[in-house]
Amino acid sequence: MNLPFLIQLQYLIFAFPFKIDLNNLNKMTKAEVISQIAEQTGIEKVDVQQVVESFFGVVKDSIKNGENIYVRGFGSFIVKKRAKKIARNISRNTSIEIPEHFIPHFKPSKQFIEEVKDNVRNTVIA
Repeated sequence: MNLPFLIQLQYLIFAFPFKIDLNNLNKMTKAEVISQIAEQTGIEKVDVQQVVESFFGVVKDSIKNGENIYVRGFGSFIVKKRAKKIARNISRNTSIEIPEHFIPHFKPSKQFIEEVKDNVRNTVIA
């Protein structure tokens, strides 16, 4: 079972102090996710694709409207507020004000994090 790329990357960055070759990580496209769900459930790929696209659409629309989505045992799709800050352009020696803004963020649940840690640890050791 392939784990989402970002979760693998997050775990590897924080768990291992050595450099990581990003080209060697397992990657899974949306089409591959749809195919795997169709195989596991026996539902037609077209129907699975509609459900997956609808799910992503609901997540995007909710986040755009400032609503957070909580999926127990999986994680949360949340809107994070970035405060206003002053940045420096060192080549021109000037200050730039970056206004406050909001960004989408996924925060995996504790249960999901533990499952990833155990699975990746066993995969790396084996």
